[in-house]
Amino acid sequence: MTPQTTGTLQIIAGAFCWGSLGLLGATLNRAGFGGNEVAALRIVIAACILSAVLPLFWRDLKQLHIRKLPGLALQSLLGMLGMSLCYFAAIAHIGSSLAVALLYTAPVWSLIFARILLGESITPKSALLTVIAAAGVGLTMAGGGTANPAGILFGLGSGICYALYGVLGKRAMQGNPPMLVFFTSITFSALVLLLMPHTHSAFAKLPQQNAVAWISALALACVGTIAAYGLFVKGLQKMPAAKASIFTVFEPLTAVVLAALFLNEQLNGWQYLGITLILGTAVLNAVRFKNKFPKPFRRPLC
Repeated sequence: MTPQTTGTLQIIAGAFCWGSLGLLGATLNRAGFGGNEVAALRIVIAACILSAVLPLFWRDLKQLHIRKLPGLALQSLLGMLGMSLCYFAAIAHIGSSLAVALLYTAPVWSLIFARILLGESITPKSALLTVIAAAGVGLTMAGGGTANPAGILFGLGSGICYALYGVLGKRAMQGNPPMLVFFTSITFSALVLLLMPHTHSAFAKLPQQNAVAWISALALACVGTIAAYGLFVKGLQKMPAAKASIFTVFEPLTAVVLAALFLNEQLNGWQYLGITLILGTAVLNAVRFKNKFPKPFRRPLC
């Protein structure tokens, strides 16, 4: 097996792990945890695990410079904390299928913010894909009781946070090892969450839950966060980032399939068409405009 083939399989496996976040989050919602509480469980448990294996990150952590802390903190608050809070809130309101589709509007937001904040031009082809993605979002709202305005806004918010993570972190990411960025993203977000009441309420509820809730909470941190990121970084070492980003489409596809099989989420034909348009736009952005995106965006941080 060639290194590139191995890298491709690792990227796809990482995307499958990320795709499990919707199922795990919805399972905890049904156990009585709110969206903010689910995000807190995911990030704080992951931070505890990373702290327990701190020596594995020591070589990367030694490259951390004080002057880079503000940029890394901003990436953490947007890419990890902000995106997680919005994403799990969207899952609680509209289900994992629509939530993950709206998260994948991030490439479109990236183009818009790059124009506003960085002065980068938007080509006619980019504008066309933006219109297509907007049409996809509109179709996802054609679900009667399934989709509601709050859920749609939270879903779009997750995509906006993810896009801003890439655009604003374009310079801050340069020169930082991927595992250093991952470690700081988790730990900075966890420190902020420890100051929030929903974190304490989430961990107060957990001892009262059954084994399914415990397994879901641990899987959020171990499978949907640490394993997913580790597999992606390993795969990224064996293939170009732009090509790797194409295979991350397996994340939303996994989320949709798991939601249909285990959560019995019922979507209508228009909503599936909307999801297809959004995901198609994300793939075309990765293929046709791979040099236009800020480098950080090519590496998912779900």
